[in-house]
Amino acid sequence: MVAPALGPVIGGLLIDNLSWRWIFYVNMPLGIIAFLFGLFFLEESKEPTAGRFDIRGFLLSGVGLAGILYALSQAPEKGWTASSVLLSGLGGLLLIVLLAVVELRIDEPMIALRLYRDRMFRNSNMVNSLSYGSFMAFLFLFPQMIQSLMGYSALQSGLASFPQAVGVVLASQLVGKLYHTVGPRRLVTVGLTMVMFSSLPFVFVTLTTSLWTIRASMFLRGISMAFAFVPLQACTYSTISRADTGRASAIYSTQRQASAALGVALLSTIFISREHHLLSSGVQDITAALSGYRLAFAASNVFALLGAICAYFMIHDEDAAATMVPR
Repeated sequence: MVAPALGPVIGGLLIDNLSWRWIFYVNMPLGIIAFLFGLFFLEESKEPTAGRFDIRGFLLSGVGLAGILYALSQAPEKGWTASSVLLSGLGGLLLIVLLAVVELRIDEPMIALRLYRDRMFRNSNMVNSLSYGSFMAFLFLFPQMIQSLMGYSALQSGLASFPQAVGVVLASQLVGKLYHTVGPRRLVTVGLTMVMFSSLPFVFVTLTTSLWTIRASMFLRGISMAFAFVPLQACTYSTISRADTGRASAIYSTQRQASAALGVALLSTIFISREHHLLSSGVQDITAALSGYRLAFAASNVFALLGAICAYFMIHDEDAAATMVPR
């Protein structure tokens, strides 16, 4: 949660003082540092019952997800009915369906879809998909609006979103203590509801909106997100066995990244469609773009609200009892 908020600040520094290419160059030394840290400090962990390498699952999931993600990345610009989007998207979906059929019929699947039978794991992943899709789509559109429309630099844009990271860090300590007594259901429901309300100012943002108003809203968003994401991360694996933790983590990470791509694609489509509609009606460029951003931010709030509703009705504290015991 902190990394996506810190990224725009570091990226802004690199773009304003060096070049946009440095947001890619910087990954090389960071990757080397991460590799060395893992090599010397991470303890080896092996699963004796991991099974053989599932080549069919590997190929079907890799090609299928690649097709879907490509379609989602191209749809906002080319349109959802473009031949390349339909071909890659439908082809990817077909391969994922085939993947499910294959993985459910073999003894040692790469993706243990049987874990979705677990109520807590299934439902918390559903809530997380809605909330993370909303979160990443917002972070994708926010810097574009504040730079292209409001005229701020990349660094100023990053600093405007930085209070969100501060809010996450500060609230996480409190949420960690409340989790054991309040439980994930109420914390996640309240957190996502707070995300929706703290994001409302962006639905009514204007070109003259103060940076301090934006920073305050981002700080409140950070606090709200801590109330949602911290308990979600704690309860998702509460009923998963130690032997299945790695398999569950793979599903969790894949689903989260896919939901982020889907959220960005949907909100970008809403933004572009609204902007093009207004431009065709003779509305000025800036006014049309601002209206598009507002509508996209409103859609982001809808995702957060849907996540809150799902959390209230689908997350059960008794399923997370193992993680609610104070340590």
